[in-house]
Amino acid sequence: MRQICLDTETTGMHALGGDRIVEIGCVGIFGRTLSDKENTMFHVYINPERDVPEEVVRVHGLTTEFLSDKPVFADIVDDFLAFIEGAELIIHNAEFDVGFLNAELKRLGKGTIEAHCAAVTDSLEMAKKMFPGLRNNLDRLCDRFEIDRSGRTLHGALLDARLLAEVYLAMTREQGELLGESYMAGEQLEELPDTSLLIRAVCPPEDLAAHEKLLDLIDGKAKKRGGSIWRAAAGSADTTA
Repeated sequence: MRQICLDTETTGMHALGGDRIVEIGCVGIFGRTLSDKENTMFHVYINPERDVPEEVVRVHGLTTEFLSDKPVFADIVDDFLAFIEGAELIIHNAEFDVGFLNAELKRLGKGTIEAHCAAVTDSLEMAKKMFPGLRNNLDRLCDRFEIDRSGRTLHGALLDARLLAEVYLAMTREQGELLGESYMAGEQLEELPDTSLLIRAVCPPEDLAAHEKLLDLIDGKAKKRGGSIWRAAAGSADTTA
């Protein structure tokens, strides 16, 4: 299934309150690789047929004047739907973008975005499960995964879709990739080597003695809390062995 990372910019926050889309950006992921080919991207600025408030211009830089000669949504809708047809859409905070897209489609009698794509995946919900209690906006995720976002001085649909693609690939990377082994879920892995061939690490007695001395110190400091959690864990392991 084709995967498309999608982002929009708008005139405000309220799709049902008259705000409109001013930019759509899409990039394709193929074989877990972000494609740079022109036919795998979709980008368009849109005349919202209303003014863009100054406070919103400060977010994405798209002024009423700049958008005045751009196509309206009705002019680009068929090309857009053809591009996303049958694909999985990956959207950060999907409820927001899908709400705006569906509002635009409803005005034209084009159904819903869900009727044209195979699935909608919310990368924000994925991030919340991976990093509960942390901020999971696109900037924070880029920093967390060491993705360069230095070019993101303003929000922009195409740039943000590209950054989202890199974040999504990082979030869905298999553990084997983190260890230097690239594989897909369900793929048969090579057998581990014979354990008799492995070299056992042995801790020198003086290091063990220093470790026990440190645990004694921790036991004394944490007496009211039951002592060292390391000794408690070791005792539990001995009991169940």
